[in-house]
Amino acid sequence: MGKVKEIWGFLRTRKKWWLTPVIVVLLLLSLVLVLSQGSAIAPFIYAIF
Repeated sequence: MGKVKEIWGFLRTRKKWWLTPVIVVLLLLSLVLVLSQGSAIAPFIYAIF
């Protein structure tokens, strides 16, 4: 949680709100890759990237 607070503090103080969608998309993509790692969908997802 320390990293999340650090990133949130950076976004608030530097007014870098345009980074928020980028961070959210990266988190969602990483979540999809982690959750599908052991499934039958994994070869298709890795082929996309």
